[in-house]
Amino acid sequence: MKHFRFIIAILLIVFVLAIIIQNHMAMSTSVVLRLNLLFTEFTSTPLSLYVVVPLTFFFGVLVTWFYGMIEDYRLRKEIRGLKKDLREKDKELSSLRNLPITSDDVSPGQIDIPDEP
Repeated sequence: MKHFRFIIAILLIVFVLAIIIQNHMAMSTSVVLRLNLLFTEFTSTPLSLYVVVPLTFFFGVLVTWFYGMIEDYRLRKEIRGLKKDLREKDKELSSLRNLPITSDDVSPGQIDIPDEP
C-alpha cells in the first residue's frame, strides 16, 4: 500500500508540474484585487496568479478546517450526552435487577383465573 500511495503522489506531482509548465504565461499575469465598501475602498498591489491561487486555496483549507472543528465539537457534545443517557439507563437497569421479589410463590402449572361476575 505504501508503494501505491508513493506512485500516486509522484503522478500527482508530475500532473501539477505539467499544468504549471503549460500555463506559465497565463499564471504569471498580474492582477489587482479591489474591495469597494460603503465606508472604505481597498486596492492591492499587483499580484501574480502564482501568489493568488495558493493563497485562495490555503484560505479554503482554513475555512474547511474551521468548519470541521465546529462539527467535531458538536458531535463530541452529542456523544457526551448519549454516554450520560447510557449511564443513567444502566443505573436504572441495575436498580431494577436488584429489586427483591415480593410476589406470591406460584408453582408451575398453576394459573390464576379471575372470578366471573
